[in-house]
Amino acid sequence: MKKTPKTGITQMADIAEIVGVSTSTVSRALSDSPLVSEKTRKLIKQVAEEHSYRVNAAARNFRVKDSLRVAVLMPKSAYQNWSISDPFFLELIAAIAEALDDHGHQLLLTRTKPQSGEWIAEFIHNRQADGVILIGQGSEHKMINELAQRYRAISVWGAKVDEDQAYPVVGSDNHLGGQRAASHLIERGRQKIAFIGYQEAPEIFQRFLGYQDALNEHGPGFDPNLVPALQGCSGDPVEELNWLTEHKVSFDALFAASDRIAIGAMHHLQSQGISIPEQVAVVGYDDIPMASYSHPPLTTIYQNRSIGAKILVDNLLEALDGHKPEALRLDPELIVRQSS
Repeated sequence: MKKTPKTGITQMADIAEIVGVSTSTVSRALSDSPLVSEKTRKLIKQVAEEHSYRVNAAARNFRVKDSLRVAVLMPKSAYQNWSISDPFFLELIAAIAEALDDHGHQLLLTRTKPQSGEWIAEFIHNRQADGVILIGQGSEHKMINELAQRYRAISVWGAKVDEDQAYPVVGSDNHLGGQRAASHLIERGRQKIAFIGYQEAPEIFQRFLGYQDALNEHGPGFDPNLVPALQGCSGDPVEELNWLTEHKVSFDALFAASDRIAIGAMHHLQSQGISIPEQVAVVGYDDIPMASYSHPPLTTIYQNRSIGAKILVDNLLEALDGHKPEALRLDPELIVRQSS
């Protein structure tokens, strides 16, 4: 920690420089966010007190008014037709609504089909939203990145795509989640682990890379034949399993990119007389409520929607307050059930 004279300071950035953390961490610590360790919170508050720092409520309220209108949008992908009714998205959206309500702000929910690079700006202009939370990046990372360089009030649930990413993103560590899913199946003695799911979305592609790395580092090695090669496939489990059957690809385990896909795959396999997990072990991703009630109950990777939603809202409010939030990855948890 740097030593400076004990004089009044007016910027969070000053505290961040003294403590050696980011401005986002200072903002979270001063609002008692559980995302900052107790030791760091105490240190930041101590520095703020020593330097007579006070949150400029008047300036903040000018930018973050009593009741903001926040639009929650779901970008569409080139092939994947995301649905607001998807259980994972419903839970995340509900958590976002609660987090916004805690701050006294309003949720405006819609799904939009991008027509041009100005679709977010046009939406904000037409609907008079003060900020935007995007659920997923779809196939629109480049467009979102370009817009974020001009319009800062964007917060995204998704994955970090590159180091030059201009918008703040929150999501689980998808690469680590993919590794944990595949490693679990390897530890269960499975040798032919297939992967199904739409890979063009950044989050799912990183799960796929984690699956590959686990196979290469701890298992039999990655076999591209165990990944259905369907052009423009939307992640339909029946289509992908049929491709494996038609190409006479045998497998003893299945890692699906989402629980929705995994549960659909289990139903299809069982309809073909294949027992789970005796003949094929299955692991999904998300831990939606249905996962624990499927037959058999589904092994999956849990993403903490509640914490993620709070960070999404915090990031948006920080951006509106003139700060640049950090990209954050949440720790994914393996939930073992009877399907594996």
